[in-house]
Amino acid sequence: MCGIVGYLGKGEAYPALIKGLKRLEYRGYDSAGVALISNDGALNVYKAKGKVADLEAFCSDKDISGHVGIAHTRWATHGEPSAVNAHPHYSSSKNLAMIHNGIIENYAGIKKNLIAKGVEFKSETDTEVLVQLIEYIQIKKNLDLLTAVQVALRQVIGAYAIAILDKRNPNQIIAARKQSPLVVGIGKDGEFYLGSDASPIIEYTDKVVYLEDGNIAVMRLGEELQVVNIQNVKLNPEVQTVDIDLGQIEKGGFPHFMLKEIFEQPECLRNCMRGRVVSRTVETRVMTDGDDTTSKKETEMGVVLSSITDHRQQLLNAKRIIIVACGTSWHAGLIGKQMMENYCRIPVEVEYASEFRYRNPVVTKDDVVIAISQSGETADTLAAIKLAKESGAFIYGICNSIGSSIARETDTGTYIHVGPEIGVASTKAFTGQVTVLILLALAIGKEKGTICESEYQKITEQLWNIPAKMKEVLKLNNKIADLSRTFTYARNFIYLGRGFQYPVALEGALKLKEISYIHAEGYPAAEMKHGPIALIDSDMPVVVIATHNFMYEKILSNIQEIKARQGRVIAIVSKGDEIISKIADEVIELPETLECLEPLLATIPLQLLAYHVAVCKGKDVDQPRNLAKSVTVE
Repeated sequence: MCGIVGYLGKGEAYPALIKGLKRLEYRGYDSAGVALISNDGALNVYKAKGKVADLEAFCSDKDISGHVGIAHTRWATHGEPSAVNAHPHYSSSKNLAMIHNGIIENYAGIKKNLIAKGVEFKSETDTEVLVQLIEYIQIKKNLDLLTAVQVALRQVIGAYAIAILDKRNPNQIIAARKQSPLVVGIGKDGEFYLGSDASPIIEYTDKVVYLEDGNIAVMRLGEELQVVNIQNVKLNPEVQTVDIDLGQIEKGGFPHFMLKEIFEQPECLRNCMRGRVVSRTVETRVMTDGDDTTSKKETEMGVVLSSITDHRQQLLNAKRIIIVACGTSWHAGLIGKQMMENYCRIPVEVEYASEFRYRNPVVTKDDVVIAISQSGETADTLAAIKLAKESGAFIYGICNSIGSSIARETDTGTYIHVGPEIGVASTKAFTGQVTVLILLALAIGKEKGTICESEYQKITEQLWNIPAKMKEVLKLNNKIADLSRTFTYARNFIYLGRGFQYPVALEGALKLKEISYIHAEGYPAAEMKHGPIALIDSDMPVVVIATHNFMYEKILSNIQEIKARQGRVIAIVSKGDEIISKIADEVIELPETLECLEPLLATIPLQLLAYHVAVCKGKDVDQPRNLAKSVTVE
């Protein structure tokens, strides 16, 4: 959840480190710091509470010279946000400085032992414990830094991505990872870059190595990258080419990344479907009068997924599908469940990965486990994958980040291809995940014969048209911005939906609470009478997703019950609705589409509502308090 950056080369390190931190700030932003080996050989560490801008201000009159450095932006796990607890951390001698992403679970025992040996600590962090352990081992056993790191990591229980400098060796960075992501960029003339993901690297090089669990990277200026494991076995890392447009990680004229990413969704979904939704012309012979025949050409659309082609038997013969995910991805999984049960006729369970991993679940070799994660690094989801693999299940990954841990740990899977998502509150990743789950359900249903051809064609064609309809919804942005001002007073919100729209209600509530800090809850609309209706009064805004489907009359009754208790209703309805529009206080109209595809449209006004309410309240929508983009710790 923290952001790690490193640079080793012939240029000045500080500018690249600061720019890299800004690109990783979505991963954590309660404090930041930088360590540089200066031109005169000093190991300088500068840290500040707050965001990267606060660190820049603090460094304005400091010596920031040097051609090697590491930097860190923090999401606190051990110790409150402060300059003292910020990374990098010195060792006792100040010869070493280290940054860390993850949690050292046995840090307390190690710290107790080191204190007994006379080591003094300045912070409350587990990270300082590790750098002190490395130095203690290095001095006690007279070891070089690499060997000391290897010995120390054998004693550590937990997750880590670390980078460490030694001022006595100014042309070297050592980095290691276990269950936390770390990427090495290979530049020209022996330069190296380091990042928690590729975003701080791509401006300088597109050649990267994604470190695997247990890997230790040794970067020495002018030499080839060396990768070994804890046992010092030399490894041969694969150098990959990263294809990320620098413009994708800039705001592009929008005031916030979140708004930019909301507006990118039509293009993102087109990219997600490109090469997967295909059309072909089918020619048939038709009888005419006089026993003559004529040819008739029609265009058919279909879904092609390489994962189905390559792993047909495992997916088609599944006795059960288990979806494991967290947060927004879990909501996408609930939509996927309905699609798969409707059109594949396979029982589907949707589990919070954080609960699944600890409750001794019954998993068999006949199960397919679908793991969903935007970052591909979610710690709980990775742990759920490991548990399911041990039970013999077939693992299918759905993620956005190419080369991520989940992409490497699963048997097969599908990238959502929506581009980097910088805003902490997920938007385009959610609609990308839902789209991939729809494609997967259609592909499996077609192969199994559990979806009729006409239904298959209708859904596929309508899905292909969703991006154009999304553009229509985005034209409502100004209207939603205006009505949002009315609701900034609210301290609570309720979101209601039924069927495919219930997960959308959950997602809408999550977006609002994440970025506006207004308490919001999503419910199946029929459950309102079983408790939540007690909350309804004139101060309670209720967002109801009431598109025109087979449960329209039911949800109309729910709205009438709310209005009878003076609740304020914001209704998301189908275009041309003439009934609910007369009852609701505010109405947002959506283009018509199939019920199973409505979540892709209905989620957009809820994203915009959350965004504009938060902006009206003066909140930082891209970096909301206490949150981080990639949850790489439990």
